[in-house]
Amino acid sequence: MTAKKTAVIGAGPMGLVCALDLLKAGHEVDVYERDDRIGGMSAHFDFDGLAIERYYHFICKTDQPLFGLLAELGLSGRLRWTDTKMGFFWNGRLYKWGTPQALLRFDGLSLIEKFRYALQVMKIKGVKDWTALDKIGALPWLKSWLGERACKVLWERLFHLKFYELSDQLSAAWLGTRIKRVALSRRNLFHESLGYLDGGSITLLDALRARIEALGGRIHLCSGIDKVATDGAGKVRGIVVAGEERAVDNVVSTAPIQYLPQLVPDLPQDFTARIRAIKNIPVVCVILKLKQPLSENFWMNICDEGIEIPGLIEYSNLNPGAGPAIVYAPFYMPKTHPKYARNDHSFIDETIGCLSKLNPRFKPEWVLASHCHRYDFAQTICPPGFAAMLPPTRTPITGLIMADTSYYYPEDRSISESVKVGRELARTLLA
Repeated sequence: MTAKKTAVIGAGPMGLVCALDLLKAGHEVDVYERDDRIGGMSAHFDFDGLAIERYYHFICKTDQPLFGLLAELGLSGRLRWTDTKMGFFWNGRLYKWGTPQALLRFDGLSLIEKFRYALQVMKIKGVKDWTALDKIGALPWLKSWLGERACKVLWERLFHLKFYELSDQLSAAWLGTRIKRVALSRRNLFHESLGYLDGGSITLLDALRARIEALGGRIHLCSGIDKVATDGAGKVRGIVVAGEERAVDNVVSTAPIQYLPQLVPDLPQDFTARIRAIKNIPVVCVILKLKQPLSENFWMNICDEGIEIPGLIEYSNLNPGAGPAIVYAPFYMPKTHPKYARNDHSFIDETIGCLSKLNPRFKPEWVLASHCHRYDFAQTICPPGFAAMLPPTRTPITGLIMADTSYYYPEDRSISESVKVGRELARTLLA
């Protein structure tokens, strides 16, 4: 029996895991990637002599799909855990955050508001079914627990600086899963514990590539697919790459689904309308290498009128091997926002300009290197009722299935969710 020929679009973790599982099931698999490297948002780049991810990643204690893949690839021993700290910059001052003591010492909330905040987190940790929270808005849900004033102190500025005019278009389930994931990644009540891979995400990516190639799979870099061709009866016939049509039985797309209507012009109009209804916002992510640490925190939320960045991630406080101090500053915003049109250097300058507010000892000469990356599909907008909005992964074209980070919903974006959805895509195709 001739093996089924399957083309996988996208060599991020989702596409690579899907390809691996299809190869194990006997398919002949080719992975096509427009970029010059594998990894998608988890890809590494050369940052002033340091190999590091373009966008920050961390691992939580609940990331079971990732742990299973690491075991399969013999990488469990490369997983490292660090007791990390959080900070909260509010009203011109940096506070400790993330522990009962820090909450009690925070002077921005009343005692009752602190109790309500702690109670909400405890409640979220036990939620297993997000159906009810999928149907209500995140900000109204927060206000119902915390009250108007506490919600303004803790959340409203964060929402504004990430979503701007879209701040009210988010479901409570989308936010709740993010709170739960980090809340459950603790060594105990007083110590948050987050993980990373020794060597970074490239450790996993290289192992996936090696296993795929050992099973006969092929990965084609700098090779975007121009079109998915059908046979006129609603079935995949082949793919067009660099003007050449190649016969395949199946196509699995892990690229942003917004590309599908252009790639597959034979998709029914009602299905493409559902795809186009899914909205995303981009990110401009600044990364700095500093001579010395900026703070003791891995994650710092910023809710201050004088700073227009929702937070900083000091990655070197998670992974000490990353260097003396590596700081990521993500600027999320709708692509229509006037600020998005600025050049990369203006975002770098803005980031450096705010660091002295976060640490008065900071001096510009601390900056050893800087870089800036952009990605157009960084965050899906998940309004109330989003679960019903998502089109099915099995499209009306026979042999064509699709997913992207939208399908992690309500879970957070993570490599673990990429693994989970990649394996679900393989099971869907094999079924």
